[in-house]
Amino acid sequence: MNNHNPHLARLAGMLTLTAASFAVMLIAAPLGADGASAPSARSARTVSVNEQGQLHLVSKHGFTLNEQGTASGTIKGPISVQLKIVSSSRVTAEVTISPHGGSLSGVGTASYHRGETSASFSGSLSIKRGSGSYDHAEGSGLSFSGTIARTNEAVTVHVSGNFSD
Repeated sequence: MNNHNPHLARLAGMLTLTAASFAVMLIAAPLGADGASAPSARSARTVSVNEQGQLHLVSKHGFTLNEQGTASGTIKGPISVQLKIVSSSRVTAEVTISPHGGSLSGVGTASYHRGETSASFSGSLSIKRGSGSYDHAEGSGLSFSGTIARTNEAVTVHVSGNFSD
């Protein structure tokens, strides 16, 4: 290289800097099996739900009611609830909503009050897992409430709040 030509020296410095930048980009961008760059981190979105479910009794085992029906609201689709009466004042629940393209599952606890014609419950629900479109779903503190008809043990359930996906 000719050290006496300032233009050539500057060009050589820029080429060295460009080559070094390119090498850093190659090292910093992990490659997948097919040689393509790995996808960038996806940002979480907040999803607000307000679901109402009308369910009917599928089976009963002791104080556990297995219910199925349809959810209407923000996320529409089949819903199943396993409602377990754990004491005279508490229930636990496992809830799964399966809209087109995925599913959301959560667990909840609620206070329980038995009346003459129906029982009611009110508490909170946490999203524990999702699949498909809701693969990264998680959240806690969603409102969870409903009623149980004493005549046929049909359940009406309401879930509302926010979760991240």
